Amino acid sequence: MDTAQTPAPPPPSSPSTPPSRGGFDPRLLLALATILVIAGGIALLTQGGSSSKQQLPGNVTSASSSSFVGSVATPLKPAPGLQLHNYLRQNINIDQYRGKAVLVTFLYTNCPDVCPLITANLRVALSMMSPRQAAKTQIIAVSVDPRGDTPKAVAAFLERHKMTGRMQYLIGSAHELARVWSQWNVGSEQDAQQPQLVNHSGLVYGISASGKLTTLYAANFKPSDIAHDAPLLSSQ
Repeated sequence: MDTAQTPAPPPPSSPSTPPSRGGFDPRLLLALATILVIAGGIALLTQGGSSSKQQLPGNVTSASSSSFVGSVATPLKPAPGLQLHNYLRQNINIDQYRGKAVLVTFLYTNCPDVCPLITANLRVALSMMSPRQAAKTQIIAVSVDPRGDTPKAVAAFLERHKMTGRMQYLIGSAHELARVWSQWNVGSEQDAQQPQLVNHSGLVYGISASGKLTTLYAANFKPSDIAHDAPLLSSQ
């Protein structure tokens, strides 16, 4: 999801956004609305078209929690399947990280704004954890740009953001990636006016040690949110 050329509208004057019919936590909706303002009003894309909110995998909704800082998926369900290869051509399956907290997000290397923000904040979140907890936390990024996210581009992106060896960045053909996007209800669409840019969904998904989709974070999350929640995710 990238910045449009038109001026961004002013932010909402009131934080009292009503809950959506889908049952989203108002705090999450507000955060998503903020991202839309930053992006010049481009809607988050969902399977089958664009929408002002993102449909979650398995039709779960989100709610606040007294334990987690992030919004909690309701009901808890197993995370969708995720099996692709990384830029080193190694096969990666999300199931191999059972026993760890797993954070899944969807990025592309040529993104000028939101993707670097997410990556930088994930790096800071890792640095805020103890070495033991960081070792029990795995970050997985999935490409939303099968054309531009070549192995060389991904290697440069990871090195630029100091995430080499700390983030699994998964790539694939358009067909392979589209299957994953569908399972995770992630929208990805080439920008009509700027073909080098991709409009895409921008959440971070927290997966528990037992493999359940548990928490949700908007793209403008605070690193301390994930640093707080990771130990809880790795213990469940």
